[in-house]
Amino acid sequence: MPSHEAPIPPSASPEELLAFLRDPRSYPHHPERVDFLQTHASYVFVVPPYVYKVKKPVNFGFLDYSTLEKRKYFCEQEIALNRELCSEAYLGVIPIVRQRGSLRFGGDGEPVEYAVQMARLAEEFFAKRLLLQGRFGEPELDRIAERLAAFYSGQQPDRATLDWGRVEKLKITSDENFAQTEVDIGRTIDRMTWETLRFFTEEFYRRQAALFERRIREGWIKSGHGDLHLEHIHISPKSLCIYDRIEFNERFRSVDVASDAAFLAMDLTFQGRVDLCCYFLERLARCLDDPDMLKLSDFYCCQRAYVRGKVESMTARDPLVPGEAQEACRRRARRYFALALRFATVGFRPAVLAVMGRIGSGKSTLAGGLGRAIGWPVLASDPIRKGLAGLPLEGRPSAEVRSWLYSPEFSERTYRELLRRAGETLRTEHGCLLDATFARRDDRERLRELCRQAGADLLFLEAQAGENARKQRLSARADRPDVVSDARAEDLAFLDGRYEPPAELADGALLAVPCGADPESSLCEALRALAARKAAARP
Repeated sequence: MPSHEAPIPPSASPEELLAFLRDPRSYPHHPERVDFLQTHASYVFVVPPYVYKVKKPVNFGFLDYSTLEKRKYFCEQEIALNRELCSEAYLGVIPIVRQRGSLRFGGDGEPVEYAVQMARLAEEFFAKRLLLQGRFGEPELDRIAERLAAFYSGQQPDRATLDWGRVEKLKITSDENFAQTEVDIGRTIDRMTWETLRFFTEEFYRRQAALFERRIREGWIKSGHGDLHLEHIHISPKSLCIYDRIEFNERFRSVDVASDAAFLAMDLTFQGRVDLCCYFLERLARCLDDPDMLKLSDFYCCQRAYVRGKVESMTARDPLVPGEAQEACRRRARRYFALALRFATVGFRPAVLAVMGRIGSGKSTLAGGLGRAIGWPVLASDPIRKGLAGLPLEGRPSAEVRSWLYSPEFSERTYRELLRRAGETLRTEHGCLLDATFARRDDRERLRELCRQAGADLLFLEAQAGENARKQRLSARADRPDVVSDARAEDLAFLDGRYEPPAELADGALLAVPCGADPESSLCEALRALAARKAAARP
């Protein structure tokens, strides 16, 4: 009786396949050596002048290479999709066949595996290497933006592609990200950050629903790259190759152009080049004639940083990863999550958060907490004041010294130095926090002018607390020799009399933060308020 079972395809064991691919004699061009690398989903064999990639027989849900037929299909997809942005590197799909009991590339015989053959790209022109060497800047980003703009503009997305821009579809990915990282709370992300980012994401979906719909209507959801970061860009004086476009999941590739661009923008910020992040986003928006793109950049940069934090966290949990490498992954994950929080609360542009308020209001504790949460330096007036005076930070000087130290003349000198340091910081950092009373309107105005000239956003956060709570805090300082501030309960009435409420600050320039007895609750409230403000920006 004839069998109705499907024939079992020929196969090679992983050991046999790896032995074949790691042997220089297996390759038609007879390389001197084979350099072997692997990712979670592929084996990579570097055999100059070629690179061969073989997909692992794995199924992660979002990526399914579990059968030979699927691996062949996705190899073909990788070639077809990547030739659009890197035609010179993607050479073809090569079958690995069994012939007379041995494996070989191509020829007669049943395929047991498939490999993507690529031309090896010159190491010295990878974008990340160029950036670290100081050889990557605005001219290179101009070329990248122009290439991407032509790539996006040449597409007429179909209905299925556009549907991936719907909030319900976007939530599939973001909900998955939060679910997959809840186990990392207390390891690479604290609960406050996790909850703030989840709140920001949901709030942005809710407040910007019309903007998301407009993006679909105007056709900005494209078949993009999906994994556009520095390590996937090769740029030489004569050529530009943007490679490793995602082929394994249409959901990850069918994205708003703002989302595609956000990966590179986020990566530039992670590498300490917020100036290039801003330049790239603004340049691409101009090339596309798409000003709305920038209204989504904070959101998508946040999502991209969060995904990188998730991936690093997952690697840190892998028992097969050595302990030292696990710890390196944890450190990177924390940095990515802090960066995600920064995008969600202050955005991608350079910024200053000035934490101000009356003495004893809790502003220094709040500023310190915000600095740790988003990974920004905190510049405080108290240590600057004592440093200028040549006084030790700890210990309260005599009344005579204090009268000179807190005189209007010395206070003005202190604030000028505080603002000078803020300006210096903005030249090298994404932003900073300032911790000072900012009791005088003139000092606030000078800071506003500094930020205008630096092209940085500015937000004042006024720490607020009741008089009894402030008196208790000031009284408690008397028993703590490590306190830098010299203000005490007996100074409250006098200093309050010199405090000029920030009535001149328009709506949106000032955020009031109640600072009660629990500093963590105050910090949580501040982060949530910052995230709500960012999510509610006008569409």
